[in-house]
Amino acid sequence: MFAHRRLLDVRASFIDGVSEPVLKSLLDHLLEKKVIAECEIDDIKGIWSKSDKARSVIDLVRNKGEAASSIMIEFLCEKDPFFSEHLGLNI
Repeated sequence: MFAHRRLLDVRASFIDGVSEPVLKSLLDHLLEKKVIAECEIDDIKGIWSKSDKARSVIDLVRNKGEAASSIMIEFLCEKDPFFSEHLGLNI
């Protein structure tokens, strides 16, 4: 299954379950890997609720395609293996 499709399948569970620290680390990683730009991070950091931030991140990455979605999945599997397993994500 395609990575961007896998993210769509777990979207609601990701939004509900991702922790704030993992979300912050994910943003840093996506910036480092040039998946997202600093101005996109600034927009996301301006969002108040964790759920809305998570929604923005997963939708932004999915819309950037297969490679970006794969990078996000790989990071989640490494950073939070228990949550990734709960979501049914694996590398």
